Amino acid sequence: HVQLVESGEGSVQAGGSLKLSCVASGYMYSTYCMGWFRQRAGAEREGIATINRDGKTNYADGVKGRFSISKDNANNTLYLEMTRLDPWDTATYYCALPYRRTGGDCYSVTSDLPTLDVSEFGFWGQGTQVTVS
Repeated sequence: HVQLVESGEGSVQAGGSLKLSCVASGYMYSTYCMGWFRQRAGAEREGIATINRDGKTNYADGVKGRFSISKDNANNTLYLEMTRLDPWDTATYYCALPYRRTGGDCYSVTSDLPTLDVSEFGFWGQGTQVTVS
C-alpha cells in the first residue's frame, strides 16, 4: 500500500515563494516516478511537474522556470519549490504516483514520451492548499 502525505499549505503574496513537501511510504521510493499536480477552484486537475526514477524532470509550460521538483531519498520526500507565484497558482496541490503500467520513467503508456496526464497517475495524496493574493 502506497501512502502520500503533502504539507506546505500556505498563503503568500504575488511574487513570493513557497515550498511543498510530500512524504512517501509503502514503496521503494527511488524506483518510482513521482509528480505534482494542482486543481484550481472550478477547474480540472492538471499536471505541473514530474521526476522519474533516473532523476529526470518534466514541467508544464506554465510553471517552467518558476517551479522546481526534487526528491530526497534519505527522507523519502518529494519537494516542489515555487517562486514568482501568481494568483493563477492558487489551487490545491497534490503529489502522485503513476499506475504500474506507466512505470518509473514517467513516460506515457501510449506515446513513450514524458507525461503530465492525470489519467496515467493512480495514487494520490490528500492535497495541500496554496493561496496567492
